[in-house]
Amino acid sequence: MTGAVLFIVFVALMIAGVPIAVALGAGGMIAMAMANPDAPWWGLLAAPQNMHAGIAKYPLLALPMFVLVGSVFDRSGVAQRMVLFAQACVGRSPGMLPMVAILVAMVLGGISGSGPANAAAVGGVMIAAMARAGYPAAFSASVVGAAAATDILIPPSIAFVVYSVNVPGASVPALFAAGMVPGLLAGLALIVPAVWLSRRHHFGQHERDLPRPAFWPSLAGASWGLAAPVLILGGMRAGWFTPTEAAVVAVAYGLFLGLVVHRTIRMADLWGIFREASEISAVIMIVIALAGVFAYVVNTLGLADPVVAAIRGLNLGSTGTLLMLFVVMMVIGMFLDGVSIFLIFLPLLYPLMIAFQWDPVWFGVLLTINIALGQFTPPVAVNLMVACRLANVRMEQTVPWVGWLVVWFAGAALAVLFVPELALWLPRSLGY
Repeated sequence: MTGAVLFIVFVALMIAGVPIAVALGAGGMIAMAMANPDAPWWGLLAAPQNMHAGIAKYPLLALPMFVLVGSVFDRSGVAQRMVLFAQACVGRSPGMLPMVAILVAMVLGGISGSGPANAAAVGGVMIAAMARAGYPAAFSASVVGAAAATDILIPPSIAFVVYSVNVPGASVPALFAAGMVPGLLAGLALIVPAVWLSRRHHFGQHERDLPRPAFWPSLAGASWGLAAPVLILGGMRAGWFTPTEAAVVAVAYGLFLGLVVHRTIRMADLWGIFREASEISAVIMIVIALAGVFAYVVNTLGLADPVVAAIRGLNLGSTGTLLMLFVVMMVIGMFLDGVSIFLIFLPLLYPLMIAFQWDPVWFGVLLTINIALGQFTPPVAVNLMVACRLANVRMEQTVPWVGWLVVWFAGAALAVLFVPELALWLPRSLGY
């Protein structure tokens, strides 16, 4: 009964539009009080303890830093210079600008860990450029929203950091390494339909009329930004710094580019950048803290056990269960962001992972690529929402185009499901 009340309160508050943090905390606290009917206030004393335990974890120190990295690089002018360099490399013909948008989003994914921030940075440059070349706004928004989804796969990733602190046996370096190949595969899976749709529908007919940037000057302009993923990921691999320290190095490097190299950030802009990153980080940390209360109730009441037993009772086997979870998590990803999904469902999914003996690193990558798919699948689709605002189109207008991208991206996700070595080969080779 208490478990049913927990989920009914949570779902009802979510449907009513209550912030997810409040819904998690309220459901958890009500369940705590019900579990101690003789002294409900005594049960509530566990709430602040679990809120503190939820955020008092060393890897989470990297989270606000990676959020700040996204804000800094968004305003440093790096995206514009990368776009020019990518255009110089691929040339000017129909379908090339969508390819440029996807490639730039993937490179920025190696700097920032936030999909919506990536969509804003790439969309702010590419949507206007694609409009001038003759691409429909809805198609441009679809490409940018889908491309930004690779951000939570290609390290560094905020989602991987949150997953690592909730799942024993999945370290941040191992998850970062495991996400690299699936992230590249997902990017390739988006490039193919984007180029094919462009040429089939004769989009970008004015693309040949636009001047092609010179290669060497554009390379020089983009070199500072291209060096950022090498510095961040290479530094972690070389042992120069931990993932948490790497986030601080990335912030310092981004500020150096914006203030000194490109001079696109003024000292007066720093207050706004820090405030924006602080607000986003505070929201995420509050969600994590109150999700600790929710997870405590799930674990204390043993709610995961009957769920695991019911799923195993379906006799679907390991692969069948994974396919079922694939569909369920993709649907959930249409409505919630990746961090929230991990915090809500990991208390239920972790016992299932143990029961089927799935590798925790591979399972984390599989869940993340599922969530990435939901980030540009209507009706909510946080990345697509940002891109639609920049393109000034309604989300329903993107459905004819984003549907193709969803299908190809889902194919990449299924490849990771059926071939675990796509995720596990690199971390094993690096000794994680």
